[in-house]
Amino acid sequence: MSQFQNKNLTTNRHESTQIIEESVIRGWSCILELAQMKRLSGKFFFCAILMAFVNGACAGGDAKPQPRLVTGELRISGGEGVETPITAEIARTDEQRERGLMGRQFLADGEGMLFVFERDRILSFWMKDTLIPLSIAYIAYDGRILEIHDMEPQSLLAIQSSRSARYALEVPQGWFARMGIRAGDVLGPELPTE
Repeated sequence: MSQFQNKNLTTNRHESTQIIEESVIRGWSCILELAQMKRLSGKFFFCAILMAFVNGACAGGDAKPQPRLVTGELRISGGEGVETPITAEIARTDEQRERGLMGRQFLADGEGMLFVFERDRILSFWMKDTLIPLSIAYIAYDGRILEIHDMEPQSLLAIQSSRSARYALEVPQGWFARMGIRAGDVLGPELPTE
């Protein structure tokens, strides 16, 4: 039996559908408001509608968090034989990886999000619309932690891995240090694939 459980999948689909429906309703409300403005006509009216959707003006610009993803129970093994458990949401798809922890208000110690990629490559993450400070570990295909970085909320600064990595693990800022986890430690025992 796999360690990665499909908890609350039906609930997550329902929440996703609700978010989409709310966005569509807000979008149509915005269009109706624009239509009532008599000064807008023709091409300018069309451009105003398009810009409202592209820029997120109709939704107020707030990033809604994605529903909780399927979780996995993982462990990080240190050099002294110490194992630290972590419950990680698994982001496998492009959409899940793009949304990540955006809009989340809280992330407890011992929890995180594991970003899974199909092949090793230089990875780059930023904190756009992410409200909580995070630390990120770039991880090799075999689970070995390559490097750890701290990231600040709302920052558009890209934090790039210095070497090719297969995974990235985001946790509350400072959690790796508090647990004594560092480069060279190993995440396992069984890592998910995309």
